[in-house]
Amino acid sequence: MSPGDEQGYDYPETGHTRTRLPDPDPYGGAPRRPHRSSSRSLVTVVGVVVLLIAAIAFANRGGDSPADEASGKDTKPQTSSTAPSGTHPVETKTGTIPSGFARTAQGAESAAANYAVVLWSDGMVDTANRHSIIEAVADPSTVSRLQSVFDANYSADFLKNIGLKADGSAPKDATFVDRTLPAGTKTTSYSSEAATVEVWCNTLFGLAGESSNNPVTSGWSTVTFKLNWDGSDWKVLDTSQKTGPTPITGDNPVSSADEIGKAVKEFGGFTYAR
Repeated sequence: MSPGDEQGYDYPETGHTRTRLPDPDPYGGAPRRPHRSSSRSLVTVVGVVVLLIAAIAFANRGGDSPADEASGKDTKPQTSSTAPSGTHPVETKTGTIPSGFARTAQGAESAAANYAVVLWSDGMVDTANRHSIIEAVADPSTVSRLQSVFDANYSADFLKNIGLKADGSAPKDATFVDRTLPAGTKTTSYSSEAATVEVWCNTLFGLAGESSNNPVTSGWSTVTFKLNWDGSDWKVLDTSQKTGPTPITGDNPVSSADEIGKAVKEFGGFTYAR
């Protein structure tokens, strides 16, 4: 049967509808009679439709009933929004590191995000520079301890394993990449004197170069900061790190080592503040 022979077919050119009459029996019999629905079937169908409409209406208003409001129940997940709040980023720096964060939960989150960027960056492989970074972000009571912890992390064996020289410099024609990109922050505890903030991060790490045995890879982790208000700014008391949450890797084609190295040199970082 062609489309033009179907019942109720609309012709695009005119918009008219052609009604197809029952076909006569090709052998001369009477025209075929359409099936007739019984009244009982009709009642059943109507009843089902009414029940479906009632169920949909009940479901749509179920979450807004006075009883639900009175009970205080909320089925939506609690979130810590990191959307822009209109608060201007900090305008002061200690060296190249943002400082002077607000004495608020939002200020603590901004401090933690910025501290994650500098504490897990390519600047940490040089001993003198690493100590300067830690002195800038750490609480005075914990500077020595944090320096010892990070010195152990960036040991001579570690630098050798990732393809760097003993002084932390990269081989000729290679670029060391260590860049942390905060994806979100969450305050787990807060007072005007102390805060604990988690920073969900994507990190680029490796050695971009044609002969590199440690190509640049992307990883996900959550860094937890315990912060102290020192009278003028949020400072780091302690840090810890765990893997994930990790999304599924996309199907983007992998860039060459030269392209990665060039991008790291040309694209600067950000000051993270809400």
